[in-house]
Amino acid sequence: MTSLFLAAQQTAQGGAGFGGMIFMLVAIFVIMYFFMVRPQQKRQKKIREFQNSLQEGSKVVTGGGIYGTVKHIDQAKNTIDVEVAHGVVITVDKGYVFADATQGQPNA
Repeated sequence: MTSLFLAAQQTAQGGAGFGGMIFMLVAIFVIMYFFMVRPQQKRQKKIREFQNSLQEGSKVVTGGGIYGTVKHIDQAKNTIDVEVAHGVVITVDKGYVFADATQGQPNA
């Protein structure tokens, strides 16, 4: 942030010019992409791969924090029936299943 301030100050004094300031702005956006946007895209890709690899009998955690076992997958409606207790089955949208319950850390 200090270097951005110095670049703006030099520009005001007629030193570095407009090109240096543009370079600094582009550098900031590139750094933001690699530290914020790209890791988020990787996490989303990992979650999508997990959702597409679900099978009946898998233990999952939904977006609402509900733990259960997948009983049925409806590809046409993009829904999953999850058994949360013996005989209690809820229907959840496939996009709201984020993690494998057998793992210690969720993917999200």
